[in-house]
Amino acid sequence: MLAATVAAGAAGFAAGAPPRAAGDPAASRERAILGDPRVRGPFPILSTPFTPSGAVDYEVLAKQARFVDACGSPGMIWPQSGDSVDLLTAHEKLRGMEVLAEATRGRRSALCLGVQGRDTAEMLVFAKHAEKLAPAAIISRPPDSGTTDDDMRQYWRALAAVARRPVIIQTTGGTAYKGKPPSIALLIELAREFPNFGYVKEEAAPVLARMKELLAARPAIRRVFSAMGGFGWLHQSRLGTEGLITERAVYADLLARIWNLMDTGADPDALQDAFGKLLLMLNLRETIPGNQLRGYHLYVWKMRGVFTNMLSRGYGPNNSIPAKPILSEQTLTADDIAEIGTRFAALKPHLKAVRPLESTIRPEDHGTMKGDAR
Repeated sequence: MLAATVAAGAAGFAAGAPPRAAGDPAASRERAILGDPRVRGPFPILSTPFTPSGAVDYEVLAKQARFVDACGSPGMIWPQSGDSVDLLTAHEKLRGMEVLAEATRGRRSALCLGVQGRDTAEMLVFAKHAEKLAPAAIISRPPDSGTTDDDMRQYWRALAAVARRPVIIQTTGGTAYKGKPPSIALLIELAREFPNFGYVKEEAAPVLARMKELLAARPAIRRVFSAMGGFGWLHQSRLGTEGLITERAVYADLLARIWNLMDTGADPDALQDAFGKLLLMLNLRETIPGNQLRGYHLYVWKMRGVFTNMLSRGYGPNNSIPAKPILSEQTLTADDIAEIGTRFAALKPHLKAVRPLESTIRPEDHGTMKGDAR
């Protein structure tokens, strides 16, 4: 079935009219969709929530998935960000997968589960578990212990032996990975060898050059996703990327709105406006200290009624993985909170009123959060 879908997409691409220039928005609309049409558009990575004791908050994780679905997002991914891969136990990740499979059952948003490990054996533990849960897709980054294309070839071929759904390859590894990114030749080789491969989350330097090379390899390459926080998404979409993978789930409705405008070409001015408003939120990283993928975005999660706190687990010295969880809470000043609120208000024309997800911010939080004296 999957092979037939891929073949049909490839045939549609080959039989189409002569390709338009990459910058022409009509180009993506006229081109046949390659591969699985469900694995396309923004697939924001979910942020792992924690209880006050530092345990994974599975109730809020499920609530987050329902929120992303209610926002109209084509899909969602977990666990994939470095902290969720490196700083959770195997049991926590396996349990989280089960929670999300149940939370998304019967919903429109496609669930994609992250399967990776220090080596092939560890990756296969997660891959086999994910297969039992039957998500729409899986995603995998290079093995921590790998350094060469041959290492990654063996690793992903082992994944191909158990995966029965689209596989997205992330081209950068975790903090422990010391090798080079997978070569474009390897990505194309795997895509030609396995009909459920050929989906790539490209974030390795030089990003634009690698994207262009991958896009030139269609139809073997079925989908290229933008990444790296979404900063280059608009530019990269004009080159031919068809979606975004990054930890921005709190803006899932805005991402869905941007994607719809990209995909249809219906209103270029509205697209520029919506993407500009997204950048306003993302650029707060320049003035508010904290992790750029979680940080002050955890406060937005509270504003939107999903998270109950701003707790995170952290790495040890030199990005080492600590023996025991290191828990910290994002701190904000009254000025930080006011600026977040002002910029978030500009997003509201593009957002959905998602209920029942009431705000979890207490009145006493406003202007009295830790860190006012920094």
